[in-house]
Amino acid sequence: MKKVIILAFVLIAALSCKKETKSTTEADINVEGSDATTTQSNRLTHLKGNFVFYDGAAVLQTSTKLYGVFITDKMKALNKKAEAFKSKPTDMVEVEIRGRVSNEKHEKILWENKVEIVEIINVSAPKEEDNNVIKLGN
Repeated sequence: MKKVIILAFVLIAALSCKKETKSTTEADINVEGSDATTTQSNRLTHLKGNFVFYDGAAVLQTSTKLYGVFITDKMKALNKKAEAFKSKPTDMVEVEIRGRVSNEKHEKILWENKVEIVEIINVSAPKEEDNNVIKLGN
């Protein structure tokens, strides 16, 4: 009787195992929170996060990483679009871009991850619930 019960458990366990195969395509997709990242065959990465350009330095903060942004004409165009949503120069603006991500050393950008903006997809005001900055004084 014990052998029959053990055999039944083994059969149930074996039949309930689902064989999954991961197909390898040219797109690698990760979705975590509000950050969506897609790497395409042309090595452009789709990034969504908060952007700020202040005092000659540009940063893109996603839900999982920080990126130093290369100062290019596209970055300046993104900053010009972002100015419409800022009340102070240090305010962050929600953006969606495509760019080339690299980890190579750079003399000015000291962040581990760097991005060169290739395409601006969307620029919008930050959500109010994301504005959790404590301000001191007037």
